Amino acid sequence: MAGFPVIDLFAGAGGVSVAARHAGCDVRLGVDSDSVACRTLARNADVHHGGAVLEADVCTLDGATLRDAAHLAPSDPLVIVGGPPCQPFSKAAFWSEDGDEAAYRRARSRGEHLERPGAQSARPDARRTLVGEFLRLIVEADADGFVFENVLSLAAPRNRPILDALIDGAKRAGYRTRFLRANAADYGAPQRRERVFVLASKTATPNAPEPTHSMSRQEQIGRLPAVSAGEAIGRFAGPEFHEPEEVVSGRWAEHLKTVPPGWNYKAHTAWGGHPNPTFVTETRYWNFLLKLHPDLPSWTIPASPGPWTGPFHWESRRLRTPELAALQGFPDGYEFEGSRRERVRQIGNAAPTQLVAPMIGSVVAAISRKSAEVGREVRACVA
Repeated sequence: MAGFPVIDLFAGAGGVSVAARHAGCDVRLGVDSDSVACRTLARNADVHHGGAVLEADVCTLDGATLRDAAHLAPSDPLVIVGGPPCQPFSKAAFWSEDGDEAAYRRARSRGEHLERPGAQSARPDARRTLVGEFLRLIVEADADGFVFENVLSLAAPRNRPILDALIDGAKRAGYRTRFLRANAADYGAPQRRERVFVLASKTATPNAPEPTHSMSRQEQIGRLPAVSAGEAIGRFAGPEFHEPEEVVSGRWAEHLKTVPPGWNYKAHTAWGGHPNPTFVTETRYWNFLLKLHPDLPSWTIPASPGPWTGPFHWESRRLRTPELAALQGFPDGYEFEGSRRERVRQIGNAAPTQLVAPMIGSVVAAISRKSAEVGREVRACVA
């Protein structure tokens, strides 16, 4: 066997599948309901992850169907990985121009009182139930372990009951779990992207993988320096990689040109020292006119950026498809199906491969560690 068999649910463009391959696993199947993402998965299967592709709504599947599609017998080992759609839990959902947080900030800047949106309940969204479907399929497929990943705000008070239900349900089903928060930059990704993980195994509690990189000089003893955006995407700077959509024009184009690398719209506020400020600080979402710094890791790559949502390249243009892919840890040559908007969406929805790979490795190690202990006990009894 090439490695521990893995099924990737909510596979998207295949970032987690690539991570599983990097962790030494045998990716058997990627499942997603999005036809464009499934075409991307299929296009890269032979070279980059090796899994078959099943276009389906997970709500219509059962564990036996998953194993059959992955060519796994009921007794074969299995780890299921995935991250259900994060949009219902994301902070950005409350920071749109018409959103609660934006309204709160604007009211505060005018000296008006408005209830803080964090005190409100979560908005209805059918995708919130997919976390439960993820666990259902794990239990029905009798997986040996699983890796669940999602946005950091899933641990926020308004979303925490969903996370707690996943962990409690897994424990009742016999899994030993570990919950952790992690920053992709601490594991060698050229991106400051925070995620939450639930690592689970039926046989032993998975360890939290040790960070390998650090953005702090004080923490770099025993660790490598964080990988910068310039290191990750510098090779795509040539004109042969030009994309027509990278050109920025319109209302705030001139403002973007004068935003220094590493800054955002606050460069045009009184707080930022601008002599003729256009904006008031803390009244826009943080990635408005946000520009990368070549010597620092990137900020989070969004899946559905607006026309003025960063991060932008430090040369005041939009990032190119291969640059976005590199910041998420996709290998060079990975091909994405669809229009520019669809490519950006697929890449932004992925999780950095450098972050996910050690999480998968930790679960496989926990399963293998216990299996090795059982084997030693059996041999000792025979002797």
